[in-house]
Amino acid sequence: MTVAAESTSKLLDEPLRSSRNTWNNQVRRHAHMTPDHVAVKYLDTATTWRELNDRSRRFAAALQRHGVQFGDRILMALLNRTEYVEAVLGANLIGAIPVPVNIRMSPAEVGFLVQNSGATVLLTENLLVPLADAVRVSTGTIDTTIVVDAAADSVDHLDYEELLAQDPTDLVELDVPEDTVALIMYTSGTTGKPKGAMLTHANLQSQAMTTINASDGQPGDIASVVPPIFHIAGIAAFAPVFYRGIQAVIHPLGAFDPNEMLDTLEREGITSVFMVPAQWQAVCAAQRAKPRNLKLRAISWGAAPAPDTVLREMNELFPEALNMTAFGQTEMSPVTTLLEGQDAIRKIGSVGKVVPAVTARIVDPLMEDVKQGEVGEIVYRGPNLMKGYWQNPEATAEAFRGGWFHSGDLVRQDDEGFLYVVDRAKDMIISGGENIYCAEVENALYSHPAIAEAAIIGRADAKWGEVPIAVVVLAAGTESLTLDELGPHLAENLARFKHPKDLIVVDELPRNPGGKVVKPKLRAAYGSKDEGLVH
Repeated sequence: MTVAAESTSKLLDEPLRSSRNTWNNQVRRHAHMTPDHVAVKYLDTATTWRELNDRSRRFAAALQRHGVQFGDRILMALLNRTEYVEAVLGANLIGAIPVPVNIRMSPAEVGFLVQNSGATVLLTENLLVPLADAVRVSTGTIDTTIVVDAAADSVDHLDYEELLAQDPTDLVELDVPEDTVALIMYTSGTTGKPKGAMLTHANLQSQAMTTINASDGQPGDIASVVPPIFHIAGIAAFAPVFYRGIQAVIHPLGAFDPNEMLDTLEREGITSVFMVPAQWQAVCAAQRAKPRNLKLRAISWGAAPAPDTVLREMNELFPEALNMTAFGQTEMSPVTTLLEGQDAIRKIGSVGKVVPAVTARIVDPLMEDVKQGEVGEIVYRGPNLMKGYWQNPEATAEAFRGGWFHSGDLVRQDDEGFLYVVDRAKDMIISGGENIYCAEVENALYSHPAIAEAAIIGRADAKWGEVPIAVVVLAAGTESLTLDELGPHLAENLARFKHPKDLIVVDELPRNPGGKVVKPKLRAAYGSKDEGLVH
């Protein structure tokens, strides 16, 4: 079936538009209109729009002096910090393509990104120099390494601040069309080698407009950027900042402390923030224990299912804020659906309705539209859809077969147009000829008060072909849980063939930087019959 987009009456103000609607032009505009307004704050350092524009231009000039040309790729291995933003803008200014790196990757994994992207320049920081050096030695293709906060005795590296201190008047300004690739964002690779999604300036503009249209933005808004900037969620958090000209407060990466998060929200007067459900759960508990005087008007979540208890608590603790969840994927820049306001409670389990810019269908394996309420794969078209996978024409052709982008997500749509993700197409369990959608079983587990987090994986079985296995994190105050104790709850919510055949209790679920559970790790650890199980 064809999925209708949610209509919107919110229109963008004309001043947001320009002949080249890249975020570089937006930064230049804000540097001219509001030069002394703070653009980015990280820890105790505030950077104005004038400074951000100037420093990004200086970095662009430095890249040109070191031979970087239009279309060259620049690997960026950095923690969350202002220099990350400057460097992305500077690279884009001359048509170069930043390649953000998950800093938790091994040298071998980063080496694959170097070889696949063809990057010859690596930007990193002092803390990550050992990783950068290992990659530089193993690949032999990195010609230039630039280090933020370089150590005094650093060798074989260029100092970022020394580069920016040089005269930028030799910068050769280039025309960068909106269909130019702005970023190569590598997917998490949960099903194999990462693929580099080529996102254009037009893609990122569409993403920004989607967020702006969905939120009740006001002058003086301050956005908190909590996700890693190397992840698409971090990029999505920044895009509206560039187009609206508001302030962003970058949250440092590292162990998440909900009290520190709340203190920052209060101290900085932050009005909007995105976090994953596990972070919201911790923040809600901390806010209840020690209330802060917050100015939040928009609270959003995504990357993983949120238990209804967490959603209700978010609404109770932050009643003045618009509660919103976004769903999508890297290839879509990333947002394809939104669930807003009271619908977040009224339609618990839904990912909302398709955003206005996106056209979507729900199809069967033959690309025929399914009937309303039936499960099918959701496929997309739209201005936020990537250009393709970098240096991977086979994967691009497979993803775009039939003229639509195949998400790999199995969904159904109710009679009001709300979508529900049933599972990943490649993650479905077939047991005794019956399809078992992991997300459906996980949702049933989430509704049990003893379970805080849950993941379902398949295990090979001689009789049934495959059976579902539950891996769970217990809720605070729960010491143990058995399948027998779960039995009545499962019977109320699921057909018997969908019931997990084993239960494994763990301290935490492995997650990628976007907050999604990495199921291959669970399968490797618990997918064989000789594992110790909880019954």
